[in-house]
Amino acid sequence: MKRLIPALARKGSGRPADNASGPCVVIGGGISGLATAGLLAKDGHAVTVLEQQEQLGGRAGRWERDGFTFDTGPSWYLMPEVIDHWFKMMGTSAAAELTLTRLDPAYKLWSAAGGQQGADSTVVRTGRAAAVDLFESQQPRSGAQLEKYLDSAELAYTLAKKHFLYDPFGTLRGLVTPAVLRHAPRLAQLLTRSLHGFVAGRFTHPLQQKILGYPAVFLGTSPYKAPSIYHLMSHLDLQDGVLYPQGGFAAVVDAMERVIRRAGVQIVAGATVTQIVTGPADGGARCEAVAWRDRDGVEHRSGAKLVVGAADLHHIESALLPETLRTRSAKKWAKTDPGISAVLVCLGVRGGLPQLAHHNLLFTDDWQDNFARIVDGQALADTTSIYVCRPSATDSSVAPAGTENLFLLVPAPALPQWGRGGFDGGGSSHVEKVADAAIAQLAIWTNTPDLAERIMVRRSYGPADFQDDVNAWQGSALGLAHTLRQSAFLRPGNVNHKVSGLYYAGSSVRPGIGVPLCMISAELVLKSVRGDKTGGPLAEPEPDVPASVSGTTVAEGMRAPDTDHAVRVVVP
Repeated sequence: MKRLIPALARKGSGRPADNASGPCVVIGGGISGLATAGLLAKDGHAVTVLEQQEQLGGRAGRWERDGFTFDTGPSWYLMPEVIDHWFKMMGTSAAAELTLTRLDPAYKLWSAAGGQQGADSTVVRTGRAAAVDLFESQQPRSGAQLEKYLDSAELAYTLAKKHFLYDPFGTLRGLVTPAVLRHAPRLAQLLTRSLHGFVAGRFTHPLQQKILGYPAVFLGTSPYKAPSIYHLMSHLDLQDGVLYPQGGFAAVVDAMERVIRRAGVQIVAGATVTQIVTGPADGGARCEAVAWRDRDGVEHRSGAKLVVGAADLHHIESALLPETLRTRSAKKWAKTDPGISAVLVCLGVRGGLPQLAHHNLLFTDDWQDNFARIVDGQALADTTSIYVCRPSATDSSVAPAGTENLFLLVPAPALPQWGRGGFDGGGSSHVEKVADAAIAQLAIWTNTPDLAERIMVRRSYGPADFQDDVNAWQGSALGLAHTLRQSAFLRPGNVNHKVSGLYYAGSSVRPGIGVPLCMISAELVLKSVRGDKTGGPLAEPEPDVPASVSGTTVAEGMRAPDTDHAVRVVVP
């Protein structure tokens, strides 16, 4: 590791940054596109966002029917200090724009009970002390082991945030700082061992292994493929805790739209980009315009000195650029892991389901087989691991009175041939078979035999929906998997060094998957445009708004980690 880092650090950025302000087009109105557009607008650029869908959000989608409002993408509000940092960069704060609720319990685990009606459930509460007590109650002396594990997770997260996540890697000098070199042997071990191997070497209790290994799914991969550096995820959910934005992640998207419009960003929905127009430049090409087609089929051309591809990287390069200007060849894409996909099911259910928490994880006994089927592209077993969100447990606005809002996510192979979902069971046969099995499993495990009969509203999504709706490569639900070869400086970069003025943001480039990381990718673009090669987050401007808003309070003890910024939290 020590020999590798200095050699890498000698690599340069490739070409000068584009520092002068000018017209900018952002392709994609998802989290990363909105975040990038806002930061560039605050930095003096005239920014237009082109979004092909009629609504903003990208993978952070929404669907409404008969009084139900469903998030169809992210649902775990983690790394609140990162989200708040973006709002601070925009001159406001998460406290001013969102109402956040601390979830208690953070989530609930369900495991099969010998195939009988009902399943064993375990409540996971927020905070180190609660997590340690839980582990100790499951297996004596495992609580002390968890203390060490969480110490390691916190250190890994601190190092990642300070030295890796916000580093544009224009050079790799950030990897030879004293702090990184001091922990280099430890980091080398964490990078070369799987998360599952790291966990299994410390915990023998099956449920504990699943609690600590499942976060790999949030990284688009399995615990058998994710490097153990990502045990840092346990610092986020077990120690920092889980929040919920009232109104769901749709409210986060709406807040971002509101904020960037105030900064002068123009947004065009129903705009399908057809080409990034380039012209000759010294040593290569440069951005000149973006060609796009509106919802009526009328062709447009928007001049742009800066272009940000904030959609799926494979789509941006393969569909909008000639082969000679792409950063990744077809051969390289063939070796790239697209990450997992999913079958999503939105359900409006008559009556209550109080046995479910806000977040629920259903774990199968045959854990390794479950992930092998997903990674190898096989059909799922009838009983599989499922994530179930019940936001109506926390938010009365997402479902009519006397009903429940359920969102089921079934991790699945990235196979678009599985087809699209549909309304009321009308999707492809493969997708609906998975959806039916998930509903049946949830009914059995939660001892709700009449669940299927109580469904009032139903819609499913399959891998082909991700491919068609957000141009996801191979129908990936989240983005490129966080494997060793697709993490940190080995992940696709935020700059196209062949085209001056062309940058990339989003889940398929650095730093990676998830709402907070997509927001950080926006900051990496801003740094690259400025020519800033520093490794940490940029300094925040003085806030234009107070940290609390009329009618709300800042909950005691809920300051974002590593910052002095209060987050407005409603404690139930």
